[in-house]
Amino acid sequence: MRIGIISIQHESNTFVRTPTTIDDFKHDVLAIGEKVRRVFQDALHEVGGFFVGLDQANLEAVPVFAARAVPGGQVTKETLDTLTSIMLEQLEVAGELDGLLVAPHGAAVCESIRDMDGYWLKLVRQRIGNSIPMLCTLDAHANVSQRMIDLCDATIVYRTNPHIDQFERGLEAVKLMALTVNGNIKPTQAACLVPVAINIERQHTQSEPCQSLYTHADKMLQRDDVLSNSIVLGFPYADVEEMGASFVVITDNNPALAEELVKELGDELISRREEFVARLIGIEEALDQAEQLEGPVCLLDMGDNVGGGSPADGTLILHAFQQRKGLTCCACLFDPEAAQAAIEVGAGDSISQFAMGGKHDDRLGSPFVADVTVISVHDGRFTENEVRHGGKTEYNMGPSAVVETDSGLTILLNSFRTPPFSLKQLTSCDINPEKYNFLVAKGVQAPLAAYSPVCPNFIRVNSPGPTSADMIKLEYQHRRQPLFPFER
Repeated sequence: MRIGIISIQHESNTFVRTPTTIDDFKHDVLAIGEKVRRVFQDALHEVGGFFVGLDQANLEAVPVFAARAVPGGQVTKETLDTLTSIMLEQLEVAGELDGLLVAPHGAAVCESIRDMDGYWLKLVRQRIGNSIPMLCTLDAHANVSQRMIDLCDATIVYRTNPHIDQFERGLEAVKLMALTVNGNIKPTQAACLVPVAINIERQHTQSEPCQSLYTHADKMLQRDDVLSNSIVLGFPYADVEEMGASFVVITDNNPALAEELVKELGDELISRREEFVARLIGIEEALDQAEQLEGPVCLLDMGDNVGGGSPADGTLILHAFQQRKGLTCCACLFDPEAAQAAIEVGAGDSISQFAMGGKHDDRLGSPFVADVTVISVHDGRFTENEVRHGGKTEYNMGPSAVVETDSGLTILLNSFRTPPFSLKQLTSCDINPEKYNFLVAKGVQAPLAAYSPVCPNFIRVNSPGPTSADMIKLEYQHRRQPLFPFER
């Protein structure tokens, strides 16, 4: 049997001012046909799991289309039109299919269509008809719409944050697909779209309050009549009606049971909703605490969360650090102009009053200015072989430079926005992370998988910006009402 594979993934932050264009997808992934296999077959990603699982199940994998861009501002209409046009053309080329595995992100927003994932899933369903099973995987930061659920026969969501189980979720989707196309099961699913927004600071799945929520869901899986269930944490930086947490339960031809069990999960979150409100620590308080802890201490810069779409050039923590004496710190900044200037000066030379970062969003601070020495220059490419958030293995930061100030600050300047999902972002540029008192990682939960081997302590810093953890201060226009914690 022939099983098609389609993936369009983007996590869209509607509070970021720079839109996402087709060039952003070209820089990351824009692949058709067999190129999809070449990009993902060895990746620790759900699409990689699709290929491995289908091979193990003796089902033919038919790669159709895959597109992915680093999280950023909402997708332009022209970009969505281009993506869907290519997708439908390749679906036609693929020929007759017996099933389809689809991997949207779940939090994509287009400037003209807010439920972007629901939109392209509908185009696919219209093209293949209702008789072909379509099974879907989603990021745990999806904002699930009822349309997305109705269009798919089954929906499976990552169970970890940091996301280190993507490959396994791809295998799980294939297992259900094999049982479905062979006539062994008939998946029926129900979703509960809960009017609760889980703060991103509370979304570490291996800690409370999330851990016990997943324990409840795991116990439910012990029932023979439950095929799968999922907790969707939600993405608070996509200003859409569906923003918030949700749950999915899949049963074998028992929609009433799916409805009953998914409501049970939703009711638990509603009853415990106060536990999922953020515990916020400001920059100065975070630095005070960090000075008392064993280092390196990883300072998680929540307001400039690259994996949440932020510009990656925030300087507020660096400005605060500059006032602290006798400490060392390492941070990354996206600043192509500064990186190029440092490269042109060359390793070993100095630059006076060098301005870095602070160029894309005044909420993230002004440029950081200091006398620096250029330590080294690099091409910015590296490979991550360990299981890390995002399942990505090949990275390209673009031409990069390492500079140091005389106050103990090391800055890695990148030409491409690069989330801190791999410690090799530093070590590939000859930076030893263990020699610093502080490491600044522009994320919330995702960096934990990469930085835990060297950082005994983490502090989530409530810095301002388009990914601020203080959701109440973000200016939503489209969210549903009532929605906790906005309406208590």
